[in-house]
Amino acid sequence: MQLLAGALMKMDSDLLHSPAVGLAEEEEADMNDWKLPLTFMKKRHLEKIEGSKALAQSWRMKDRMKTVSVALVLCLNVGVDPPDVVKTSPCARLECWIDPLSMSPQKALETIGANLQKQYENWQPRARYKQSLDPTVDEVKKLCTSLRRNAKEERVLFHYNGHGVPRPTVNGEIWVFNKNYTQYIPLSIYDLQTWMGSPSIFVYDCSNAGIIVKSFKQFALQREQELEVAAINPSHPLAQMPLPPSMKNCIQLAACEASELLPMNPDLPADLFTSCLTTPITIALRWFCMQKSAKLVPGVTLDLIEKIPGRLNDRRTPLGELNWIFTAITDTIAWNVLPRDLFQKLFRQDLLVASLFRNFLLAERIMRSYNCTPVSSPRLPPTYMHAMWQAWDLAVDICLSQLPTIMEGTAFRPSEFFTQQLTAFEVWLTMGVENRNPPEQLPIVLQVLLSQVHRLRALELLGQFLDLGPWAVSLALSVGIFPYVLKLLQSSARELRPLLVFIWAKILAVDSSCQADLVKDNGHKYFLSVLADNYMPAEHRTMAVFILAVIVNNYSTGQEACLQGNLIANCLEQLSDPHPLLRQWVAICLGRIWQNFDPARWCGVRDSAHEKLYTLLSDPIPEVRCAAVFALGTFVGNSGERTDHSTTIDHNVAMMLAQLINDGSPVVRKELVVALSHLVVQYESNFCTVALQFIEEEKNYSVPSPANTTEPGNLTPVRDSPAIPRLRSVNSYTNIRAVTTARNLNKSLQNLNLNEEGGPAAFSPGNLSTSSSASSTLGSPDNDEYILSFETIDKMRRVSSYSSLNSLIGVSFNSVYTQIWRVLLHLAADPFPEVSDLAMKVLNSIAYKATMNARPQRILDSASLTKSAPASPTSKGTLIHQAGGSPPMPSTSSSSLTNDVPKPPNREQPATRPPYTPTLGGQAPHSHQFPRTRKMFDKGPEQGAEDGDEPVGHRNYVSLSLQTGLCDWSAKYFAQPVTKIPEEHDLESQVRMERQWRFLRNARVRRQSRVITQRGISRLDDQIFINRNPGVPSVVKFHPFNTCIAVADKDSICFWDWEKGERLDYFYNGNPRYTRITAMQYLNGHDCSLLLTATDDGALRIWKNFADQKNPEMVTAWQGLSDMLPTTRGLARRVSIYLDRSKQGGAGMVVDWEQETGLLMTSGDVRIIRIWDTDREMKVQDIPTGADSCVTSLSCDSHRSLVVAGLGDGSVRVFDRRMGPNECRVMTYREHGAWVVKAHLQKEADGNIISVSVNGDVRFFEPRTPDSINVLQTVKGLTALDIHPQANLFACGSMNQFIAVYNSNGDVISNIKYYDGFMGQRIGAISCLAFHPYWPHLAVGSNDYYMSIYSAEKRLR
Repeated sequence: MQLLAGALMKMDSDLLHSPAVGLAEEEEADMNDWKLPLTFMKKRHLEKIEGSKALAQSWRMKDRMKTVSVALVLCLNVGVDPPDVVKTSPCARLECWIDPLSMSPQKALETIGANLQKQYENWQPRARYKQSLDPTVDEVKKLCTSLRRNAKEERVLFHYNGHGVPRPTVNGEIWVFNKNYTQYIPLSIYDLQTWMGSPSIFVYDCSNAGIIVKSFKQFALQREQELEVAAINPSHPLAQMPLPPSMKNCIQLAACEASELLPMNPDLPADLFTSCLTTPITIALRWFCMQKSAKLVPGVTLDLIEKIPGRLNDRRTPLGELNWIFTAITDTIAWNVLPRDLFQKLFRQDLLVASLFRNFLLAERIMRSYNCTPVSSPRLPPTYMHAMWQAWDLAVDICLSQLPTIMEGTAFRPSEFFTQQLTAFEVWLTMGVENRNPPEQLPIVLQVLLSQVHRLRALELLGQFLDLGPWAVSLALSVGIFPYVLKLLQSSARELRPLLVFIWAKILAVDSSCQADLVKDNGHKYFLSVLADNYMPAEHRTMAVFILAVIVNNYSTGQEACLQGNLIANCLEQLSDPHPLLRQWVAICLGRIWQNFDPARWCGVRDSAHEKLYTLLSDPIPEVRCAAVFALGTFVGNSGERTDHSTTIDHNVAMMLAQLINDGSPVVRKELVVALSHLVVQYESNFCTVALQFIEEEKNYSVPSPANTTEPGNLTPVRDSPAIPRLRSVNSYTNIRAVTTARNLNKSLQNLNLNEEGGPAAFSPGNLSTSSSASSTLGSPDNDEYILSFETIDKMRRVSSYSSLNSLIGVSFNSVYTQIWRVLLHLAADPFPEVSDLAMKVLNSIAYKATMNARPQRILDSASLTKSAPASPTSKGTLIHQAGGSPPMPSTSSSSLTNDVPKPPNREQPATRPPYTPTLGGQAPHSHQFPRTRKMFDKGPEQGAEDGDEPVGHRNYVSLSLQTGLCDWSAKYFAQPVTKIPEEHDLESQVRMERQWRFLRNARVRRQSRVITQRGISRLDDQIFINRNPGVPSVVKFHPFNTCIAVADKDSICFWDWEKGERLDYFYNGNPRYTRITAMQYLNGHDCSLLLTATDDGALRIWKNFADQKNPEMVTAWQGLSDMLPTTRGLARRVSIYLDRSKQGGAGMVVDWEQETGLLMTSGDVRIIRIWDTDREMKVQDIPTGADSCVTSLSCDSHRSLVVAGLGDGSVRVFDRRMGPNECRVMTYREHGAWVVKAHLQKEADGNIISVSVNGDVRFFEPRTPDSINVLQTVKGLTALDIHPQANLFACGSMNQFIAVYNSNGDVISNIKYYDGFMGQRIGAISCLAFHPYWPHLAVGSNDYYMSIYSAEKRLR
């Protein structure tokens, strides 16, 4: 451990500001760090909300087969040995356990034939058996062709015993007889193939049998070539003949290699190969007794073996148990040695083939001990040395050792084999590492499910195995577990319930296609009864409802069956269960059962399901709120008949959903857009009316929008200078978002020329082609044909808030449709890209339909246009631009920075700078194909997507299939390990080690900085960093523990390493053009840091992966304050201090963050302080400020539950958030005469309030006393101020271009007016400054773009 800590310290030594301190002090990380909760680190923040990639399931037998006919061809010619084999004396005689010389030759032949048939019937009793004893060529032909005819497409078996004829020839022939038995007649394998056809299985029990296998393959190849020739050249003579059957599906088993003779050992049967294949237990026991080791089992003789009591198919008897163990062992060997697909084909497709191959493994083991190598096609890897054979030998040994006593009447002791194998499986489960070979015992676990004795334990272990992940489920399915667990659902044993529910949840999470099998076998009833059983623990009911949710998912038979089974009433009873995952899945299950299934919806209406779901809309868990929105969305999205009653219900649901418009979780808001889109599809015509009205209204109403005024303050000249650094491209979705959020993308301009009046010009192919060719050169990723640009939508949103929209014809202003349209407009401006993209889709779909319906004559024009301008992808479908008013800006593509793409010609445009957007680097011809809402991990454009079938060729924006992936993403929970310790709790894991390292670093920073601040700081003017920032710094924030500082300008954030002096990152925050970043906070600064940015339109965005090698990614974003519309800003114009703020006016948005409680305080140009709980992603409290001016500064203390706010009217107000909204303001200080720049509440138990106004008066208040306890006067014309939380310093920045640093007594310790070196240039007007929370460092940003950091003298540090 010490070494490790040492190594970690070494890694961190570059963070230190003093030589490494001894290890003893380093050991302890601050315990408080471990206790601090982390925010925005849940699964929904860390991963994309989408289902897992479906594993290709190969376990289902696409072509289950039966062997329906069996030809038994015996060429024994009893009493006459063939000429080419010299037999030993004595020699192996027995055929099918009969000595042919013990009776007359004809009788022997018939008895042997009958016996062979019995032996095969043990394995496949239902097949048709035909014997052909000592046959001629014609008899064989007749037999084979008739069997094939009857079998049709099924499999036929051909068994050949050639002990009484010569060995097969190299030319590919086997021997039969002539009619008089005077000659041996050759029979060509080629002919045999033709008669037998395919699929077939051949068994050859004769010497040199391998020759037949070789010839068979050569002939099969020859056939394939003939087929090819016939296919290419129809006039070829081969093509005239009937086509030979393909031999692809043929299986062969041969007794020995091409050069080997069969063993002649007199202790063995002559047909050893046949005995192994058809009577494996008998031959295995005999062979066991012939080994030297059998002497260790006293009293066992060959005679005794034949008297083993029991039946093969009764597992409770000695013989049956041996057979069962043998099946388990051979199955296991095959599963472990064979490739999966071969195993499926040979051991799972056909019962008889599986039995023969299991027994073939025994043949290989026994015959190899007599220098004979059985051959199969397809060839198997060698299995005779597999370790599992030792387990077989042990089982035989134990069984035989009991024989003498059983004969005397003692009871039979069942074998421990299965118990031991389950233990081995358990050891594998508990001891293994992550990436290891699959457990050998899996097929045995399957066998054990058949036995009631071991069933419970086997299911338990199987559940643990399936919990290892989707790969384990796939393995278990490929072994063949499915029919077994399906059958077990018929069991009524209560103790199996939890196990079966768990196992089925795992299976369905990986392969949902099993829904049909469950319904077919009435399996759903099992899970309905588990769900209805209140004695079942919540976890098991959750799994049951998950299984039911899969059964009813897009499967009408399942919906019907579960509706009959009373699923809806069952689910509604559990909506208020304390277990959140259960609530979530109950809601999803309800949403799925009535999705496009009207009977279920009406059943829901009768039980007032929608009203019961409303309570979940305010659930503390975002995923549960999400599931409730999904359920209500499919509830209104039903395409059944509409009645007044159902319309009323839909309206009611819509208005309930609309309340989630400002939910803190983007997952919920995305689901909300989809739910509302269902409503839009249902009431399309009503929405079209509303859309047209809004479009008209927006045309006629000019909004005093900051977006349309070009103020010099908005223009930062450095942006256009060539030396400007390119922003880093942010992870794809934010990137695309960035391109559009500058959002003066009047898309339609690319498709239409606007004439002077600003109305659509006359349509003509000529007119269009100029603009469309321009658009096709624009490499903008969102060149999807949009009618309403963001600008237009944003304008509509604001119009609807101040204009009197009462002129709506036929639709009352406050109608549901108008309100929902407003909600969608609001969501289209959502700070989270995926939400706004979805909402834009819905709005544009309706706008498109509304405008097309309003102008029917356009359709013809556009159809002809499409033909005339084929080069342009965007000319599909003509879009009517509704913006009106001032001429729109040129639509800039993502390449607005890289000048490699020609711009469209400017037509009477005002000269404004293009919005600053990060580059995508996409070359034009390719990137235009990307849909605007690219999935985060999209592989590229889908070729098929563009070809719409509509006459207009325009894509239908909203289809019923608009989905968020929430349900599939939630289902992943069941596919992943549930019982495994999460990585962060595993003391040895990488995650845990990294965390420990960070906490040690934090402790070191705290300790070392404390040493410095306790010495006292007498000066603070040593400039340790200076650099020119890409934009004017408006907010700076030090990271508390590493050497990173974040600097925000109007809409982007730059990260610097202040120690190395290098820039780490620069990316675009994604806020609209007329807004600016006014506050930043590090969340989880002690651990995995996230950066929160607040903009003055009330939006909060949270970023991760910044300032490292990865792409910055937006974790979440939401509207922290909803009523801060840009136009209401600037009402409380504050004293004109300096350029930026006087232009913008207002305080923007101010925030304060409590890591201990996860609460975020937000306020600004509003009359409330809103508190968000980031864990629940919900608003928890609105505290009215009681003032008529904006909040300019917030500070809170979690231990005392106090919130202090500084206001624009000079008052400082103290609130206790534990009290009700009317009495929570506990103190108001009105001593400042002007705008409060900063109010700071010290964090100690009896900490004071320090507040400073723009006039430079610093006042200290004790929260319990009504008057200030101390006043200091600092500089006038204050623009920025910060207070060091540890060192009792405060720094003031002035518009008069200097910084003064004071100690707590009010003495100036430093005055900074010039930059060091740098020709002593004068500092610009100070725009922002901030102290480091621990080190004595002060960061200063000024209006001349420079960012500098000052620190205490070097000797102190």
